[in-house]
Amino acid sequence: MTVIEELGYMLGDPLMRRALLAALLVGVSAPIVGTYLVQRRLSLLGDGIGHVALTGVALGWMIGAAMGLAPTDALAVPGAVVAAIAGSVLIEVVRRRGRTSGDLALAIMFYGGIAGGVLLIGLAGGSSGNLMAYLFGSISTVTSTDLLLTVVLCAVILLVGLGLRAALFSVSHDEEFATASGLPVWALNMAVAVVAALTVTVAMRVVGLLLVSALMIVPVAVGQLVTHSFRRTMLVASVVGVTVCLVGLSITYWNDVSPGATIVVLAIGVYAAVALLRPLVARRRPAGDPHPDIPDDVRVAGRPTAGASATSAAGSDEECVG
Repeated sequence: MTVIEELGYMLGDPLMRRALLAALLVGVSAPIVGTYLVQRRLSLLGDGIGHVALTGVALGWMIGAAMGLAPTDALAVPGAVVAAIAGSVLIEVVRRRGRTSGDLALAIMFYGGIAGGVLLIGLAGGSSGNLMAYLFGSISTVTSTDLLLTVVLCAVILLVGLGLRAALFSVSHDEEFATASGLPVWALNMAVAVVAALTVTVAMRVVGLLLVSALMIVPVAVGQLVTHSFRRTMLVASVVGVTVCLVGLSITYWNDVSPGATIVVLAIGVYAAVALLRPLVARRRPAGDPHPDIPDDVRVAGRPTAGASATSAAGSDEECVG
């Protein structure tokens, strides 16, 4: 059987079509949110939210069992969405106003989320084994309802992540300047936290709650290696995310391996390959303008006035990530 015939059989399977579409959506949206998290130096935020979402999964499972729903985990994904949003907002509140440092708040979320999930799933009559599909991903269990929810959540993520890109970049890059410029910093920070929570729940079925942060961050790291533009980093990260998701999922069609782990290993492999090849390409490249996105005739006159727009001052292209 030829490769084309094999691909035809794979695409003819309704389960694989749903899985590939879900992987495509996750591959596009996760790195977009991850770009903002890397810019804010909150790369582990996805892990913290993922652990909290596990409690939401167990809570949805408990409510579904109490209501006699079939299947019992019918409310697991909605429960994860609610818990993830609540956890992300709480982390942002603690980071901004609380006396507890951001990394300590994340650590508390890590441990509390796992413990809450295991405790609640036991009270619901299940076991910790029931949580494995959510911890490490189970793309084969994606239903039409799950796919519809994924489409809706990804649409919200892309609408916020791309529609507010200039404002979100300004807040992520220099929060004090954004505040002085009159941007609604608090609302924009909350927007980043909420879309991060939505991304975690969207990617839950594809790579699992324990690996979702890797899909949000590793493609961004690849983008940082090949470009210094914020917009181009986001674009490269999305391309890498889509590629590793679709290729990784296709590999699992012919091989009995974990889709989530395969996708993450592929992403790390791409990063390692680019990191090894980058010095060789850089040595062969002729010297040029180190910042081609910035016009050479720009007159630097200090900080813009308070009335200047932070979004125009930051520029969507000229600032480097990291």
